[in-house]
Parts: sequence; structure tokens; C-alpha cells
Amino acid sequence: MLPDVLPRPPAISVAEYQERRDALMAQLPSNAAVLLPGAALMTRSRDSEFAFRQDSDFYYLTGIREPDALLVLLPGRAEGESVVFCQDRDPTMEAWTGRRLGAAGVVAEHAIDQAFENADREAQLSELLAGREVLYLPLDNADAVALAEEAFSVAQAGLKRGRPPLKGWLDVSQLIHAMRLIKSDAEIALLRHAALVSAHAHCRAMQVSRPGLSEYQLQAEVEHEFMWQGASGPAYSTIVGSGANACVLHYIENSALLGEDDLVLIDAGAEFELYAGDITRTFPVSGRFNDAQRALYRVVLSAQERAVSAIQPGATLADIHQGVVQDLTAGLIELGLLEGEVQARIDDESYRRFYLHSTSHWLGLDVHDVGAYRLDEQSPLPLAPGMVLTVEPGLYIPSDDDIPDAYHGIGIRIEDNVVVTNDGHHVLTTGVPKGIEEIEALMAKK
Repeated sequence: MLPDVLPRPPAISVAEYQERRDALMAQLPSNAAVLLPGAALMTRSRDSEFAFRQDSDFYYLTGIREPDALLVLLPGRAEGESVVFCQDRDPTMEAWTGRRLGAAGVVAEHAIDQAFENADREAQLSELLAGREVLYLPLDNADAVALAEEAFSVAQAGLKRGRPPLKGWLDVSQLIHAMRLIKSDAEIALLRHAALVSAHAHCRAMQVSRPGLSEYQLQAEVEHEFMWQGASGPAYSTIVGSGANACVLHYIENSALLGEDDLVLIDAGAEFELYAGDITRTFPVSGRFNDAQRALYRVVLSAQERAVSAIQPGATLADIHQGVVQDLTAGLIELGLLEGEVQARIDDESYRRFYLHSTSHWLGLDVHDVGAYRLDEQSPLPLAPGMVLTVEPGLYIPSDDDIPDAYHGIGIRIEDNVVVTNDGHHVLTTGVPKGIEEIEALMAKK
């Protein structure tokens, strides 16, 4: 019998994209303009391309998924403040690659005030920017900078005709990223669905796991579930690390055979409507933890659960991370993997031999989503309702001579996706177990 397909949440409304553009323009002077290119197709080999994925900032403001587009925002413009340049309608190309929106489609389907095809861009863009004194663009985008430089040349040439000078350009990314940090209800619904799809995939991997399979076969089960549930695929390269491979943080070869006595760490998330899930679970290949695995797993799980419970408005990721460091270090001392007092091992950073990374990152349109982590160099950013983050402590034990053999090559990470709410938090990834007994019970249902 085929597995059920999960009901899809509603798409983000055209009105919400318009509200985002309006909110961005409200932060800009009336003599400014925004230049924000979308993504282009990327060559995979010779004349074939990678599957297209839109630039996240461009998508956040437009909802448009076609390549080679450009958004121009013009605060205070009477005839329409949002303008998009898009691919030309081309019957021959559309016969090969599918329908293109064209200028009329962009206006009709995305509530953009005015649109032109790219064939008209050179002539139209200079007119749209005439009289604008400052441009806002992503400064790390070479195409955007080239457009700004061209606009500057055109403006210089127009000075003799009495037009105001173009004074320069500023980075628009920080403004957009501050907006993206707080998710709307519609965005949280999509993130919840991405998390649910991801959880189904992790459960599937647990239930098919057995000694003698390869890591890539578990990867295939996970990614099959993503696609079956309507996701576009993985939100990032799927990690399936068994045995000592789990100690390699970004291990993606996924080529080893699963050993009977191994744990396997899977870090995988679905991308649904461009929003990312990001779950890590670690489980025994054969379905039962041994004593050393169980002891180390309990240390990580306890730290992870306490970190999740600390999420609320006003808390900071820095404080949550320090709590994790405290808990992991205490656990490592209790198991004999470190010696001495907890604070001493934190102060000398000897715990970092076993825990190399931070506890959390933002989650949204990008798996490592945008947004500041600090107000300034001294002050971490307080959590606020609508922020979405991961909580993912781990321990990675090297196979060194001073480590007891029972712990050699054990890597454990446990990761959930969490929304900050008005009165605390909500975990999006409860659909896949993380408790020892729950994992063993699910794996016993093969």
C-alpha cells in the first residue's frame, strides 16, 4: 500500500508579497531605488543546467520563480512603485522549457505595478532610475553592482540636462534580512509542513535501516519521501554518516556500508515551497543502542531538551549555547571523557575536542537563514516571537588512544526546528522520535 500524502498548506498570498515590498520601501528615502536581481540558471555540465532555485531575497519580495528577473522598487512613484524585468516571451524556447510569464503575466499573477521583458531593460531601466539619488542593492551581487555602475554612468551623462546626480549605492541586504528574521503565520505554516515532511522521511529511514545497507540507500529512502510528499527535494546536501563518519560534521559521501554495531547520524531536511526543514537524528543501525551509545546519547538528549525548554522571548542564543556547553561538559566528565571541574574544562575549552559547533542557527528560506545574531559586538540579539531556529547539540568522539574503546568513533547529534511564540516556543519536528525508547520502538515495527 502506498504511503499517505500529507495535505499541503496554503501558499503565501500575493497580498503578503506586496506588503513586504511596501514595508521595505517605507524604510527608504523617496529619492531612492532598489535593484534586486533574481537568480540565473547555472550550468551543470556543457549544455545542461542545475534545477533552478530562485534567489531567496528576490523570492521573498515577489514570489516569482523564473530565472533572469530583476526587481526595481521606486518609492513615491505615482505610476507604480514596483517594476519587474522578466524573460522575453519566446514561443520556440517555451516549446522546450515551458511557459514564461512575460510582462503581462508578471503583472497579472504577482500584483507587480509594471513589468517589461528583458529585451527592453536597457532602455527602460535608465528612464526608471532618472532622478534617483541613491540605489539600494545587494553589494555582494556582481550583477547588481554592474547595474548600479551603468546607472551611475548614465546619470553622469544626464547631469547636463539638469537631472539630479546619482550619489552612490548602499546595501539593501541588511534591511531585507531583518524583515526575513521574523516569520509570518503563512511562512510558519510552510516551515511546519517542511518539518513534517522531513520528520516522515527520518522515520522512514529508521524503519528500513539494517546492517549491510549502504548510507546512500538510507539517503535514497529519505529523499524519496521528500519528493513523494511534494517537496522539491533536499534543502541541503543530505548527510548520512554511520560509525565514525558521523564525527565528520558535513560528511556527504554517504558511501559506506552500515555496520551492525554502528550508530547512523542523518542530517536531512526537505525544501517545500522554498522553505527548509532541518532535522538530525542519530539511531542504532540494528535498532538497539548498546551501553556506551546509550550513555553518550543521554548526555546529548538531556542537553538538547534543556536547550529547547529555554527558548522564549527575551532569551538569547548565546545563553542557550552556554547552557548546552555546561551540560555536555558535565556529561563528558561523568563518563570519564574529561577530567576535573566543569567550569575549568569550559574555561580551557577542552570540551571543544568533542563539541565543535554552535547550538543554533536561523531557519527559513535558507537552511542557514539570514538575520543578525547580535545587536552589537557585546550584546546578543534577544529572541522574539516569529523567529525560527534549530537546536542541535552533538558529541563527536575521536578514536584516540586516551579514549575508552567503547566510545571510539561515536558521533551523535540531535536537531529540532523551533518557533519562538508569544509565551514560549513550539517545536515543529515532533513527528520523529528522539527518545531512546521511542526510537527503538519505532525501529522494531519494521
